[in-house]
Parts: sequence; structure tokens; C-alpha cells
Amino acid sequence: MSHDGLWSIGELAEHAGVTVKTVRFYSDRGLLPEASRSTGGHRRYAPASLDRLRLIRSLRALDLPLPEVHRVLDEQEPGRALEDAVAGRLREVGSRLRELRWREAALRLVQECPPGERAERLLLLGGMTTPPSTDAPARFWRAWLPARMPAPAVAAFLEVAVPVPPDDPDPAQVLAFARLHALTSRPCPGGARQPRPEAHRVAGARGTAVLYAGLAEAYESAAVHVRRDRPPGPGDALDGFVAAYAQAYDRRDTPGFRRALARELAAETRLDAYWDLVSVLTTAPGARPEPTPGSTHDWLLAALTAEVTASA
Repeated sequence: MSHDGLWSIGELAEHAGVTVKTVRFYSDRGLLPEASRSTGGHRRYAPASLDRLRLIRSLRALDLPLPEVHRVLDEQEPGRALEDAVAGRLREVGSRLRELRWREAALRLVQECPPGERAERLLLLGGMTTPPSTDAPARFWRAWLPARMPAPAVAAFLEVAVPVPPDDPDPAQVLAFARLHALTSRPCPGGARQPRPEAHRVAGARGTAVLYAGLAEAYESAAVHVRRDRPPGPGDALDGFVAAYAQAYDRRDTPGFRRALARELAAETRLDAYWDLVSVLTTAPGARPEPTPGSTHDWLLAALTAEVTASA
């Protein structure tokens, strides 16, 4: 240290255990201010610069970008800028880890499948992004719903119908999502419109919103029975299921209404493949399959059909 108590750039670098080039780099970017310049134009640093330099290196070790480091060093409210910067980096790292987990599972899917199936699986994987986007299934359902259905009702429906891809998938879940993406991205043959349930025509846009709100409650009740392997039968779940249609159609729940509803629902276009794939995505690897709106609807329809048949 010189008589004025300042360090040269070399002395600061030596105390910090870094190269002169490193000190110069941070100085040039305004992170490490100089105390003064010597008569020969050489940089001079106060001893306090050592702690600042060590802090800079610690922040960079956390992979914080230089602008974030600058904000942390110059913050007016102690700790706030650091908390925000660390939280931001954690979000970025979490997103990268999720992407890597999906890539790893996709690679294992290709590695572990029989050679004769690799071409098909590669084609499926090539159609989706990693990590996956739910845009395709969301578009699929938006096109399926009535055009003037209230936005809050559409959002509530999509939350139930569009599965959230798991953060740490196994190869089977990657394959399921790839197939789901292909299924919902595929145009209808011959440019035909996507088939819609009769309920959409009968109930209209607002009535359909009422219908799906009621069905969501009925599905939740039926899911309890599905998880316990109970056979389809009468009860609150079935009554709520029928009541949802009766309210949407502005009809009374009578035996005649139940018979007509059972016939109508039996004739609907089925989306079994979609819900089978959703079940794979929402069930933890090796666990018992989780009920879906599709499986609970089937349980309720079976209960309604059995009731109608018995009463006949």
C-alpha cells in the first residue's frame, strides 16, 4: 500500500486473488470505482474496494447478470435488490431445469423404445416444444366451445380440460403429451367443423356455461367413487349430473327427462383418447390412474343408463 493508503490495480488483484484483467473488467463497467489516478494515469483503489470486489465475485458466482449486480451494489433499500435478483435467477434456473428434465425424458423415450417405433416417436416429439406448450389443446377446446360463451366460463373450463404438463416427467408422460399435442393439432378430415355436443345447441352459449359449472361439481363428486372403484349407481353425484343438464336446458328433472338425456349422451361423439392421455399426464409414475372429466363423465353416464334401464 502506498503512503496515501490506496492500492494499485495489481495490489487489489493480489489481495482479492484475481487477475488484473478481472479488476480492470469490473472497473470499466462501473462496478468497481477508482479512488483516483496516479500522476502516471494508473488506477488507484481504496481498501474498501476489496470487499466490494469480493461481493461482485460472489454475485457473479450466482450467475447474476452485470446489470443486476450493479443494482445490488447501488441499491438504496438494503437487501431488496438482492432478493429480487435472486428470485429472478431462481425462476430462470427452475425453467431451465424443467426444460432439461423434459429433454432427458424425451431422450430416454427414444433410447428405450423398440427400434421399429423410433421413427414414429421422433415424429411425435418433433411436433412439440420442450418444455411443452399447452396452446394446441387450449385452441382445440376453444374451437369446441360455443363462440359466445362468457370468458370467465371459458377460462374455468380450460383450467379443467387442459392438463398442466408435469415438471419432472417420465418417458411415458412425454409420449402422452406428444400424442395429445398431435391429437389436438390435427385438422378435422375434409376441413369439416369440429363436432360439438347436442348440449351446446340446446343450451346456447350462456346455458353451456351454466352446464359446465354444474358438471364440474358432479365430476368432482363422482371422482370419489371412481377412486374407490365403486360401481356406477344412484346418489348425489348422479343427481347433480342430471341437474346440471336440467338447469342448462331449463327443464325439470323427471324420469322422462332422464331417459331422453341418457339417449342424447350415449349418441355424443366420444373423446376417450384425449382423456386417456390426460390421465397419464396427471398421474404420478407408478400410481393409480387419476380420474379425469372423461372417466367421471363415463361413470355418471353409466349410472344414468343403469337407472333408466332399471326403471323401464
